[in-house]
Order: sequence, then C-alpha cells, then structure tokens
Amino acid sequence: MSDVLAGELDIAVLLPCYNEAATIEGVVRGFAEALPGARIYVYDNNSTDGTALKAMLAGAHVMRERRQGKGHVVRRMFADIDADIYIMADGDGTYSPKDAEDLIRTLVTERADMVVGTRRGVHDDAGRQGHATATGSSTFSTGRSSGVISPISFPATGCFRAGS
Repeated sequence: MSDVLAGELDIAVLLPCYNEAATIEGVVRGFAEALPGARIYVYDNNSTDGTALKAMLAGAHVMRERRQGKGHVVRRMFADIDADIYIMADGDGTYSPKDAEDLIRTLVTERADMVVGTRRGVHDDAGRQGHATATGSSTFSTGRSSGVISPISFPATGCFRAGS
C-alpha cells in the first residue's frame, strides 16, 4: 500500500449482497489483498444461495439486513459501521478491488468527500439494467461538499470520507 494509505486511516469495505455466492469469495479476497488492514463487511440481504457462508469463509464480517432492497442495506451499513473511509462495491465481481487504492488516493489527495468509480469492461450488465458502461473506460468522479466536480454516472460503488 502506498504512503498515502499507510497512515492511520480506518478503512471499511462495504459489500451489499443478494445471491452473490458465485463471486463473493473472490471479491472478499481481492479487497483483503488490495487493502491489507481494511475491515471487510458483507451485508447479506436474504440470500438463498449460501452467499453469507462463502463470505464468512473468505474472511469477511457478515451482517444481515432482513428488510429486502439495496436501499435498506446501504442505510444499515452506514448506520452500523464507523470508519474514516468507506469503500462500497457490489459482491458480483464487476468492480476490481485493485482500483480501491486509487479511489482512496483520489479521495485523500483531492480532499473530496466522495469518489465514485464506474465499472470497466462490463458489457453483459451483471444481469441488471443500468450497471454497465458502454465505453468500458475507468472513470473517477469526485464530490465535495460544494458540489460534484464531474458527472457521476451510477453511484453503486465508491469511496466516502466519514462525516461528509
């Protein structure tokens, strides 16, 4: 990890999941490798395919949100977990954990409140409407309390500063 991230930042990786058993192990292990020392949380939203067990065996702290829907899960994650910096990504493997360090570096060096990344090279849309980017390019958008610096295409993942 770089000097920017080697400080005493408390980083939490938040992964909302619903039936992500096929990919969650690799996602958890990828973030553990990319951000050693970060706490990795999988919030299971009533999965029926063993997502929670696979996440736990991969080393994640597994929490449950029984109210169905990603909005409930996201609210619960931010209510439950205290950290200096939050990384939120999906458990479907469409975001590269290797990009997390760049998201954090941008957040810290640009003094932004929020940095949002878009998926790269996803053309099948992970089975859900609106998740893929047509160009396959990597994009970071930074948000500050005074407003958004550049357009945010889909805030499904990102890096957030606590207290923002």
